[in-house]
Amino acid sequence: MARKQSDYLAALLAEDEATANKDAPPAPPERPVERARGTTLLGRESALARVASGEVRQVTQLLLDPARVRIWPGNARSYAHLSEENCRELIDSLIAEGGQKVPAVVRRIEGDPDHDYEVIAGTRRHWSVRWLRANSYPDMQFVAQVANLDDEAAFRLADIENRARKDVSDLERARNYAEALRTHYGNHQTRMAERLKLSKGWLSKMLKVASIPDAVIAAFASPADIQLKPAYALAQLLDTHRAQVTGVAKLLVDEQADRHARGLLPYAAAEVMRRLMDAPSHGIVTEQVERYRYTNSYGRTILSLQSENRQGVTIRLHAGTGADAQTVVDAVRHLLDHLERNGRGIHQ
Repeated sequence: MARKQSDYLAALLAEDEATANKDAPPAPPERPVERARGTTLLGRESALARVASGEVRQVTQLLLDPARVRIWPGNARSYAHLSEENCRELIDSLIAEGGQKVPAVVRRIEGDPDHDYEVIAGTRRHWSVRWLRANSYPDMQFVAQVANLDDEAAFRLADIENRARKDVSDLERARNYAEALRTHYGNHQTRMAERLKLSKGWLSKMLKVASIPDAVIAAFASPADIQLKPAYALAQLLDTHRAQVTGVAKLLVDEQADRHARGLLPYAAAEVMRRLMDAPSHGIVTEQVERYRYTNSYGRTILSLQSENRQGVTIRLHAGTGADAQTVVDAVRHLLDHLERNGRGIHQ
């Protein structure tokens, strides 16, 4: 019977452990507030790290107060975007299993009076344990293994874990790669691709996606909606039609805000991408590339801005939408608010 990959990794780690640790200096004594657990060889990240780099040295597994552990900024995952909602499955698992079973990987830090370690792999586990400690589980501990890693090895370890995570968006990974290219690889894409064991073509596409400006990203309801294939096409379009695409993006940001204010769902990522990719067909290179639209909950346009100049504003009321008089009045009011926010109010 073929062995599972996890068994193979564990066996590989166990086989090399004696050699890897023979010349390593003894680990410093742990601080009194840290409760030690027995060393294990089955930690998922430890095995992955050993395969990835060979620089990892496994030491005693610790039970830590998550408040004393910070997040390494080189990780792709955005800690600020984690929430009870997107960590709910992990939170429920921690409760059901009576604690964290898969250890995170951390490294010791110096010179920070508020923290003793930083998380290299295990950001969601750290967030979830902190949330549980603040919500009826004050004794929940953050389980971690300490690894001796330089920044480049830490980046590769975090990348291995993130590749298997569906909740790390393509945009997050792309921007993480772009930063790592500058920080760890001297802007040498070939070297980076070799170290990460990635194809140069795929890495090049990721780095291209990272170049999409925040002003365009803001048109989407969430950065997590942005996927590699359409985003790469959008990034290429920006090379030749930046003004048009940026103009449409600005209008989309306003429309998304209006929809949110009216309690409507935001435009889906596919609709946002379609309108951005269609921007060059308008043939205008101003912020008015695509005129303002007011839509109902079904996406049908009730009102659109046709033109605006010193003489006034021209709008179009679309037939066949089923909108009543009050809805039309609301649409006009939202249009006026939109013009005012952009410094183009009719009283000016």
